[in-house]
Amino acid sequence: MGEHWEARDRLEDDRRTAVERLEALRRGYDLVVDAVEGSNADDEHDPEGSTIAYERSQLGALVDQTREHLDEVDAALARLEAGTYGRCEVCGSAIPAERLEARPTARTCVQHAGHARGH
Repeated sequence: MGEHWEARDRLEDDRRTAVERLEALRRGYDLVVDAVEGSNADDEHDPEGSTIAYERSQLGALVDQTREHLDEVDAALARLEAGTYGRCEVCGSAIPAERLEARPTARTCVQHAGHARGH
């Protein structure tokens, strides 16, 4: 049970960090979008337009990645609540503590790492 408390602490810390990062990324994305809307830059013909489009694309991708990670953390916390945390979703075997320490959101044992839902 002790390792599950440590896992919960790690996951909750990870969740707080992800939420803070997501908020910062969204603010950055909003600033870029506002800058584009406030200018009359033509993305195709203005050299700055392509830079702004690239920044918007990069920030959008980071927002999506952070949101996906937050979903993984929330799913791991739900497994903790359900009592299924640390069990492979494919074979039901215990996920090694080393794997959970390295990747607290792991859904599967190493053998089934490529078979997990969404991976």
